[in-house]
Amino acid sequence: MNDFFIYYIIILGILIALNIALIVLVSKLKKRLDAFLKNGKQDIGAVLAEQIQKSQNQEKNSKKMFEKIARLQEISNKSFQKIGIKRYSPFSEVGGDQSFSLCLLDSQNNGFIITSHFGRDFNRIYAKPINQGACKHPLSKEEKETIAQAINEL
Repeated sequence: MNDFFIYYIIILGILIALNIALIVLVSKLKKRLDAFLKNGKQDIGAVLAEQIQKSQNQEKNSKKMFEKIARLQEISNKSFQKIGIKRYSPFSEVGGDQSFSLCLLDSQNNGFIITSHFGRDFNRIYAKPINQGACKHPLSKEEKETIAQAINEL
């Protein structure tokens, strides 16, 4: 009977220890659940419905942001992204590289080139359209170099 009593005490001790561990574990889980349910003021169904609504709102907002990003990319392709500039002296009597050519192009190499020829007694400014990197008007050597510089910039 002594052996039975000893086994009984050991098993009872193990069961008490397991019971205490379970009480501590349940207490921790209850604290987490209370925090999730705002101290019992909401039921789990209301919390889940709220989370589903938030998820749906985030999905709608994400869709709107992706649409805005696509629109900005479209606008970006049409804005000037490539720039070429060259200063030079086309006339031997005037120095200091006062003349210039400036080329502004979008992502498709469409845009324009502005050239200013500065002489001792005059200043002439020309503007020529550029379509897909080419111009239907005659171009000077400097203008061709400026367009090539702009196209090869990116």
